[in-house]
Amino acid sequence: MTTLDTETADPAAEPGADRGGLRRRARRPGPDGARGRDRRPDRRTGRVPLGRRFRRDRTLLLMTVPALLLVLVFHYIPILGNVVAFQDYDPYVSTNGVTAMLESPWVGLAQFERVLSDPGFRHAVENTFVLFLLQLLLFFPVPIALALLVDSVLRPGVRAVVQAVLYLPHFFSWVLVVTVFQQILGGAGIIAQTLREHGHEGFDLMTDPEVFKFLVTAEGIWKDAGWGVIVFLAALAAVDQDLYEAAAMDGAGRWRRMWHVTLPALRPVIALLLVLRVGDALTVGFEQLLLQRDAVGPGAAEVLDTFVWWTGLRSQDFSYAAAAGLIKGVVGLVLVLSANKAAHLMGEQGVYRK
Repeated sequence: MTTLDTETADPAAEPGADRGGLRRRARRPGPDGARGRDRRPDRRTGRVPLGRRFRRDRTLLLMTVPALLLVLVFHYIPILGNVVAFQDYDPYVSTNGVTAMLESPWVGLAQFERVLSDPGFRHAVENTFVLFLLQLLLFFPVPIALALLVDSVLRPGVRAVVQAVLYLPHFFSWVLVVTVFQQILGGAGIIAQTLREHGHEGFDLMTDPEVFKFLVTAEGIWKDAGWGVIVFLAALAAVDQDLYEAAAMDGAGRWRRMWHVTLPALRPVIALLLVLRVGDALTVGFEQLLLQRDAVGPGAAEVLDTFVWWTGLRSQDFSYAAAAGLIKGVVGLVLVLSANKAAHLMGEQGVYRK
């Protein structure tokens, strides 16, 4: 058989020739320049070896190098600075920060004892968890509801306008968000002025400590709920439309289809985001609360991040601030692991598999 016949032979009629042709074709470079042997899995394990995968994906790996460098420089290297939590750190020992860490005296767990015995720290942690629970109950369901609402809009033009309006506040700074709420709900805001013009007593919600936690939650909803819709819309786009048609043929109405088709499709995404939100429980918005701290007082607005800022960094007690930050990190890790375990018990993957 000639070479031409080997290339074009029918596999069913010439199995031997086909195997030879496949071997010749596999050695040819593919569209991305990778050779066939880099794609073939190992015969014993059925997996592509690491070296072959590296050669195959080297272009994609090189594209991730800048992002990895950013994470390394701004996230992992600063972790080494947590050593000052076990020292009486004095930044004036040396003009070099690294040398100052090496020359500062070690105090062991004394800084952690200071933090845990501080009533202000316990009050800040209490406020942090209260704000987290409010945001979890009031803020977390809003993006899900908005995603279902946007997904029900049939006209593409209307849907694009609605999405743009929902996404826009996410790009506003917290200074602008607080200013908008001040102009609406403050003592000199539109609502208060309108009430006074009609003979009623005005109000100032922006300086009321009793409603401050709900006000902060409302600001977060207005700013970031629309941005959270993106993830849920992506999950809804992956739902097989045949499921909706089959449910409609079985007599299921709009609400039944949403309950039995849409929400089960969103459940893995909801579980994943819930685990991540629980892990971020001790971070409830540093800039947002710092901007409004003076208006309502530290009793209502003091959370863990602002407490570390005022008692640690402003007074240059860096060891105290580092100890409080480490406690926050450990508690966040425990919360992530606990929430992920709960997701596994409910049959979801969570952040990582079992």
